[in-house]
Amino acid sequence: MRIGIFLLAAQFPGQEPGRVLADTVELVVAAERAGFDDAWIAEHHFMSYGVCPSPTTLAAVAIGRTTRIGLGTAVSVLSTQHPVALAEQAAMLHHLSGGRFTLGVGRGGPWQDLEVFGTGLERFERGFAESLDLLVTALSGGPVSADGDFFRFRETTLVPAARMRPVVACTSDATLKLAAERGLPMLLGMHIDDQDRAAMVRTYGAPAGHIAAALAHVADTTPQAVRELKQAMPAWLAPGLAGYVPVDGRPRPPRDVPAYVDFLTRVHPVGSPEHCARTLARTSRATGIEHFILMVEGTGDHRRTLENIRRLGAEVLPALR
Repeated sequence: MRIGIFLLAAQFPGQEPGRVLADTVELVVAAERAGFDDAWIAEHHFMSYGVCPSPTTLAAVAIGRTTRIGLGTAVSVLSTQHPVALAEQAAMLHHLSGGRFTLGVGRGGPWQDLEVFGTGLERFERGFAESLDLLVTALSGGPVSADGDFFRFRETTLVPAARMRPVVACTSDATLKLAAERGLPMLLGMHIDDQDRAAMVRTYGAPAGHIAAALAHVADTTPQAVRELKQAMPAWLAPGLAGYVPVDGRPRPPRDVPAYVDFLTRVHPVGSPEHCARTLARTSRATGIEHFILMVEGTGDHRRTLENIRRLGAEVLPALR
């Protein structure tokens, strides 16, 4: 089984964004020391839910501070970027890291960044397939050109070129279908349970190195671990999730934050080391997924997060390998 960490660069109340970003790099270094296989960094804009607007930039910093651990984006939002420009960044990180970088991409949502960056709602609603195909072609090592609805340019070749296979975040049937048709691995989020994940893998139809994100928190006992997260996470999630502002004024259904935290602590590896190992093994058996990335920042306390990473590495990972 392959186990990594998943970093949102979550800003809890009272924290300064620059400090959060610096601490996030330190978490990657700690994960390498603890024996994790990789570290994946999220992209968010204009919100405290996550204060990293450029996961490729943060990955570049982390690459310079590490020697072994893989780095990935979970995910780079393709609807607000030019796919060839993103491919150039990925190719640079591939070469600078000695092949340790993996690009994860997603459709994103109908949020205000579509307006701010000028790509618009059409790129989100209709342009993802075209963007994804351009990205895949640009990372094939050969020439790329475009004559579509959203991109038109003559043939060119990336310098530096790289052969890479992106991972695709799948939260809808439409995106799942696109990933399956192209043979690209899925990245599945924390908001669904084992049953839903297994259904998505069955719909995809073939093993393809899929990845699942999970909330993970270790304490001496399972009730203690659950209690720590239920006390800490709502103060971050409530204002953080409110930062998702629709670009077109469409209403957003309210999120019951305590209920969501309860769901996360029930479904994911939150508990004693033994409970965490059993939960991940159970999910792997139920879904066929063998690569997990663990969101470790649930308490919002940097020292506690470092301890969480250390204990996961020392007391949970050995039971899964």
